[in-house]
Amino acid sequence: MKIALMMENSQAGKNAVVLNELQQVVAPQGDTVFNVGMSDENDHHLTYIHLGIMASILVNSKAVDFVVTGCGTGQGAMMSLNIHPGVVCGYCLDPSDAFLFNQINNGNALSLAFAKGFGWGAELNVRYIFEKAFTTGERGQGYPVERVVPQQANAAILNDVKAAVVKENFLDTLKAIDPELVKTAVSGERFQQCFFENCQVAEIEDYVRTVLA
Repeated sequence: MKIALMMENSQAGKNAVVLNELQQVVAPQGDTVFNVGMSDENDHHLTYIHLGIMASILVNSKAVDFVVTGCGTGQGAMMSLNIHPGVVCGYCLDPSDAFLFNQINNGNALSLAFAKGFGWGAELNVRYIFEKAFTTGERGQGYPVERVVPQQANAAILNDVKAAVVKENFLDTLKAIDPELVKTAVSGERFQQCFFENCQVAEIEDYVRTVLA
């Protein structure tokens, strides 16, 4: 699995801690982490709005399989990601949130609170969240297991409803966003390395190159 970690300006100082915990959890099973957001306060400036654009490009181009993100409360990042087609982002405060989101909702992104409640031992909570998110076996198996059939059906229906509400295809949606917002979102060196080396949709790559030109 290819996992993108992206953090915005208010919590960039915690990137090293979060990145380390994520890598320690997923590297042993062969997953790859791309640190595509801000790595410290002096890095390429991003807000939670940019995170949604970045996540949508990476997911819809199949450059990554999953996105880990967040902000101070985790709420803004979650809302920013969920407005985009193809992205299903859960809100995660503790390990049980991560497990239940994966088993019941089976989305492709998690938003964490990196300020609220992020005190002593916070790195342990982050580690346990990642363990439940990435090392508990097959996703979408329901909880409790006897509820798997209706839960899988409802998750699929929700995806269909979102696709009906967001009527434009992804590229049309991306082109409708202020190009300056998109340019800022895709200007980071590590984002570009992840995207251009792993993008599987030529039309999306062409548009990103046009924005950057």
